[in-house]
Amino acid sequence: MNIGLWLCGVLVIPFVIIGVLFAIFKEKAAKFVSGFNSLSKEEQALYDKAHLSRDIKNQCFTWAGIMLVGAVLSYFLTPYMAIPAFIIWLVLFFKEVHFDTHKAFEKYLLK
Repeated sequence: MNIGLWLCGVLVIPFVIIGVLFAIFKEKAAKFVSGFNSLSKEEQALYDKAHLSRDIKNQCFTWAGIMLVGAVLSYFLTPYMAIPAFIIWLVLFFKEVHFDTHKAFEKYLLK
């Protein structure tokens, strides 16, 4: 049993599903972004929801691609190829995590 294949392969599915949902619903999907839905309606109106949704979609597809490459390399080379895939994913993930809601969405402010 190739644990690297399974660990990476299982994460491809939700990342693709979330990416597709954000691609389909576009700015309507912004309400599913963590922290954005906790802002008041007036505050939400100050942000570019289409840009926010597009960025989340691109992040999810990027993460799915990383995990897919990790799964394929784990299958053909060694199960340990899942480790670099998870490290790359963690770096990209924590680069986008913000604990302050306003700092997290400041690049989406309408000008």
